[in-house]
Amino acid sequence: MFLIESDPTLSVGNGELIADKITMPNAQAPFSRTRLVALLRQSLECCSATIVCGRAGTGKTALALDFARQCNRPVTWYKVDAPENDPKSFFQYLIASIQKECPNFGEKTLLAALRTTSGNQIDTLAEAFIYELIEGDNQPLLIVIEDLHLVSDSEWLIPFLRRVLPLVPENVHVLMTSRVMPSAALWRMRSKQTLAVIEEESLVFTRQEAVDLFDSYALSREHAAIALDHTKGRAAALARFATLLINRERPASVRV
Repeated sequence: MFLIESDPTLSVGNGELIADKITMPNAQAPFSRTRLVALLRQSLECCSATIVCGRAGTGKTALALDFARQCNRPVTWYKVDAPENDPKSFFQYLIASIQKECPNFGEKTLLAALRTTSGNQIDTLAEAFIYELIEGDNQPLLIVIEDLHLVSDSEWLIPFLRRVLPLVPENVHVLMTSRVMPSAALWRMRSKQTLAVIEEESLVFTRQEAVDLFDSYALSREHAAIALDHTKGRAAALARFATLLINRERPASVRV
């Protein structure tokens, strides 16, 4: 269960925030998916933002975590929940997550705009957000926004992203995970090399990746082939299959 913190370091705009939502998870992947990490490295170099898009269980969060630990730059993390469909709540969490790496972020214009701007004046907030990124300390930064689909129906989200993503400074990259693409309007950014998209088809495990995964569990190539056929290469289903096999082969006294 999450606890509501009242520590000032977790308060933005007089709002109390849930610390876990702006903390990068500690979970470790059994092995790194180098093929997908390479795609993210490429997008880091040529685009201002990336969306990793796929249904539940396709490995979006695991990939984002893997890349965040390898990207050699400070990382901020914000896990979105449905109540943040209110833009002020969304911005409070987004600002607080960035402040963990850039303590003064938001103090020039964004916090003031958040206090005085109504929720439908999203252009003002977007411009203040970009100003803070540009006028910051210029350190490289990876901003991860997880589970964006939970606010994908919000009227303000697409105008915000459409305004912000083309203007993100070169030292900053925004990595978003979502079960759905937020809007067809964002796809047009791909032609301008503003936005990279890793779709569900790319998240499917290849045969060699399944073999490598099962090898990390000390399971055979034959096990991997059977699991791949049964799971269609979905990350969570492969992991469950591996756990099932491990528990079947262990003595009852040591089963997990």
